[in-house]
Amino acid sequence: MPSRSSPASSKRPSPAGRRGVRDRAVQQCGCRQAGGRADVDVYEAVDSRRAVRAFSEEPVSREILERVLAAATRAPSSGNLQPWHVYAVTGEPLAELKRRATARALAGDPGDEREYPMYPAELASPYMDRFSAAAAQRYEALGIERDDPDRPMKIAALNTQAFGAPVVLFCYLDPAMGPGQWGDAGMYLQTVMLLLRAEGLHSCPQVMWTMYRETVGQIVGADDGHVLFCGVAVGFEKEGVPRLRTGRADLTETVSFIGG
Repeated sequence: MPSRSSPASSKRPSPAGRRGVRDRAVQQCGCRQAGGRADVDVYEAVDSRRAVRAFSEEPVSREILERVLAAATRAPSSGNLQPWHVYAVTGEPLAELKRRATARALAGDPGDEREYPMYPAELASPYMDRFSAAAAQRYEALGIERDDPDRPMKIAALNTQAFGAPVVLFCYLDPAMGPGQWGDAGMYLQTVMLLLRAEGLHSCPQVMWTMYRETVGQIVGADDGHVLFCGVAVGFEKEGVPRLRTGRADLTETVSFIGG
């Protein structure tokens, strides 16, 4: 089994002039500064990645985004199809998208016709158990009562603001692609999110954006017919807010070892 270095042993002083917010974020994921980016233990990157729902206003540079997205092209891709197409939206285009989508959410707009279901129509145990437990944790962290009649609208409005993130990545797929390519897109986005940890950044994958896919399409100019897979909010985590870390099933529930 590969050895795992602890966060304490994998840190070294950051270069002079590095902003404090990045220093703290890098330290939290057990990173080492190297050549303008962080040298991260893979286990620490995976362990520190979580869906952050409160971002600071600090901008993310184009240089960092290009570095992450260029490196992520090495993600697995069956047949090397590389079926994803990503729009990285920042600045005024993102602000306008947030305004339009939030207006729809606050007006009680149920959203556009779904191109694919977010979840199966019926979830049995243990899937519903896990879903319910995670939902309860999210509502508590967001300060929204579970029985609040305006809960769906409040949650939608928080989502359409991308939780304050200064960047949202929108991942599209050609409708001709099948389940295998959708799986490839998931592996690609996981690669992106892990690389973001090497930059001291956090993320939050948001399937919610598919509810307002027409509004997103108007802003990004997506190819007609392409399917919006999801958005990924990107930024530095806001300080002084509750940090949500959902639980995971025991290994025995999800893995079976066959053989010696």
